[in-house]
Amino acid sequence: MTQSTIFEPRSVPVHSTDVHLGKLEARALSAQGLRQRFSTPVQWSPELSMEKRFSDRVPTHASVLIPLILREHVTVLLTTRSAHLSSHSGQVAFPGGKADAEDDNPISTALREAKEEVGLDSRYVEVLGTFPIYTTGSGFLITPVVALVEPDHVLAPNADEVADVFEVPLDFLMDPSNHRHHRHEWAGASRHWLSMAYQDGPTERFIWGATAGMLRNLYRFLRA
Repeated sequence: MTQSTIFEPRSVPVHSTDVHLGKLEARALSAQGLRQRFSTPVQWSPELSMEKRFSDRVPTHASVLIPLILREHVTVLLTTRSAHLSSHSGQVAFPGGKADAEDDNPISTALREAKEEVGLDSRYVEVLGTFPIYTTGSGFLITPVVALVEPDHVLAPNADEVADVFEVPLDFLMDPSNHRHHRHEWAGASRHWLSMAYQDGPTERFIWGATAGMLRNLYRFLRA
């Protein structure tokens, strides 16, 4: 059973937002600021790292690429997963997937999966670093790989895995007033997650669960 079949996340009311937390300076979200932040050792801990399990899946290592597109104002490239996929179908996600035996490390996994899912060639990618493992309720042990991506990249999404590819401004995602908390009772347990709802023309990009959690950790890292 996947999280998307347990409940419809959009139907769960917003419990609170984080308007009280400080915004990041524009420089921190620039290419120079991001490179400097990742090159400077810092004491920090992920705010969100493990979801309550709702699946008996054997834990599986995976990686995602958090692609920061170097436009005039940096954006984050995201996908909508195809509706027929066995896990997290129809959800907004980063390019990524399960580790293969031939992958050298989590970075190799993230770059390979980004190539397979959306056609992003690694020659356009500058890896900045990795974050600690994020464990999903569905049993994936995900290593987030943060990278800058040249804006002249060419994408070729794999329709079997990806229904849509889009970009959201980094400053929107790193603004804690856009971080919405939800609570939901299921199977006798209280579950908590974040969402970020970005209005992209007529389309609401509803970012929630693990993807929102990893973005929240990026905010915490940049603010540390």
